[in-house]
Amino acid sequence: MNAAPDTLPQPISETSDAPLILALPKGRILKALGPVLERTGLFDDGSAIGEGTRSLRFPTLDPNVDVVRVRSFDVATFVAHGGAQIGVCGADVLMEFDYPDIYAPLDLGIGGCRISIARPVGSGQHDTTAASSHLRVATKYPTITRRHFAAKGVNAEIVHLHGAMELAPTLDMASIIVDLVDTGSTLKANGLRETDVIAHVTSRLIVNRVALKTRPDAIRALIERFRNALQENAA
Repeated sequence: MNAAPDTLPQPISETSDAPLILALPKGRILKALGPVLERTGLFDDGSAIGEGTRSLRFPTLDPNVDVVRVRSFDVATFVAHGGAQIGVCGADVLMEFDYPDIYAPLDLGIGGCRISIARPVGSGQHDTTAASSHLRVATKYPTITRRHFAAKGVNAEIVHLHGAMELAPTLDMASIIVDLVDTGSTLKANGLRETDVIAHVTSRLIVNRVALKTRPDAIRALIERFRNALQENAA
């Protein structure tokens, strides 16, 4: 765990009685984000938020900021619909939902991975679009997948799954998958190989555009905390 800064940032000045809500994702992104959260002065241990409790909302060291911990795929929805004013989510989620109400001022440079196409090992060609103008694709990213293949003149029939995409080709549900890939070990363990990268992904700090207009000082101060924390964490 990184040492806490010598001088903690001052509490965010806020005229509203309601604290700002910061939506954070469960899982690996939160673990990677831990040192940055500590540098913001919001937590003593940023990677242990909510451990040992079923509660999903937590106070921070700043009385004007609370945290909600939600599924990584839901962070953007919470922010877009005003449940949270600010949050952290992967660029894959922003690409998939493309909410106009979200502004992403900061690339946090963590959680690096990629959205990729994978197909069974031993299947013929490398180019997944050349053989046919129609493909059945298993994915949790229907928007990204349709957009990618439409640009290549291919009609992608989507088998929308929320997990275990790797099973789809072996069970004849789909010929290929589009999924988030980190090391590729899960693909390999299930007889698949990565053939194309659609996009590289890192985590972003995101803001609700309406909240940025109605509570600009508080939100900009919190953005600045994250920006400074990134610089300190990299030092």
